[in-house]
Amino acid sequence: MTAPPLANLINELTKLPGVGGKSASRLAYWILKRSPGEAEALAAAILDVKQKIFRCSICNNMTDVEPCAICTDSRRDPTVVCVVEEAFNIATIEQTREFKGMFHVLLGALSPLKGIGPQDIDVAGLVKRVQGGSVREVIIATNPNVEGEATALYIAQQLRPIGVKATRLAFGLPVGGDLEYADQVTMAKALEGRREIG
Repeated sequence: MTAPPLANLINELTKLPGVGGKSASRLAYWILKRSPGEAEALAAAILDVKQKIFRCSICNNMTDVEPCAICTDSRRDPTVVCVVEEAFNIATIEQTREFKGMFHVLLGALSPLKGIGPQDIDVAGLVKRVQGGSVREVIIATNPNVEGEATALYIAQQLRPIGVKATRLAFGLPVGGDLEYADQVTMAKALEGRREIG
């Protein structure tokens, strides 16, 4: 019984990650309630981002300038490169205000079950950057899941012949969490990544 233009909008919104039918319907009705100007502004923002945003030729971050603002920031340490799966992972690391190095976005993670192999992610670009000679450490910040672990091992294997230090983010217990709620894998990683106090 839904009017075809509204049904079409709902259908398009369900293509967004994490948006099911009910959420898409709520979003569509929310858009419908907005003024024509607000709807046009939303549509213009979507078109604008598609037309003006592209990948940095050095690190694969999403940017509107070439190279991106991170790659051209002289205050950052070019000898340390943090490897992430997707561009949106950079924001999470940047929010800590602890990391002052550069980034490299892989554009995914290895997943043989999904048909994603080494040729489908940008490990080759990372290796090329490291072979340039100025990088002393590569921090592998892939997700702590099967695909992320496989990707981290593959990257470490590719970097070993170059002789650059490859490190992995520590995993384990969250700050403020209780031991009784930790699963076996989290506890194992916490024990494995323990460090000396003092």
